[in-house]
Amino acid sequence: MTDQHGELDAALERVIDAARRHLAAVRAAQGRIDDDAVWQAYVELNNASYAYDEQLLDAFGEVTPWDVESIDPDEADERFGGGVEGLEATDPHPRVISVRQRRDYRVPSVSALMRVAEIARREGTPEDDEPAPVEGVGEAVLELLQSGDGSLGALDIPELEPLDGVVMVSEVGTPVDLESFEDDDPVGPFQPAADDRLIGRLDEHPFLDLEDEHDHVH
Repeated sequence: MTDQHGELDAALERVIDAARRHLAAVRAAQGRIDDDAVWQAYVELNNASYAYDEQLLDAFGEVTPWDVESIDPDEADERFGGGVEGLEATDPHPRVISVRQRRDYRVPSVSALMRVAEIARREGTPEDDEPAPVEGVGEAVLELLQSGDGSLGALDIPELEPLDGVVMVSEVGTPVDLESFEDDDPVGPFQPAADDRLIGRLDEHPFLDLEDEHDHVH
């Protein structure tokens, strides 16, 4: 029984380690879709959870709340287009895909927004350091984005009222070179080149006033 307990402890540690690696990969991806490192970490976490669940069932007849099935990493890579390690992709896309997004917000209460930004800054500052005050609504929004690893999901808070937004997907010749633009340049990184090809545009309308909705229904 002692050996069985040791095996269970080891299996649980593998789950914990895999969960940490998965979280690290998710943070590093910063919201990128279909990130290879996130997918590989997900498979490792899934399989470690499955193995622990099976060992717990065999040892004590108990199960975890994780309803998972084992995933073959090689088959998963082939199915989802990740490719098998060591094999070179044979159909690279000749262009770079560029996604440009704009989302506007109304600030219902400046003081409320400043408070949540101050809290986010304090949480991200070492205990021995005194955080600098947040100055202005723009810096408050930037602080929230930084605390959320750059994800726009960090702005889904009551202190910001989302307005219309737009997402544009284009094919471009070369990826953006951030070093070629000044930090305070608001146009350069988003300026399309002459040979860029706009694939499509998605308009975002998060809220529609009921009177406007009535007026638009005929």
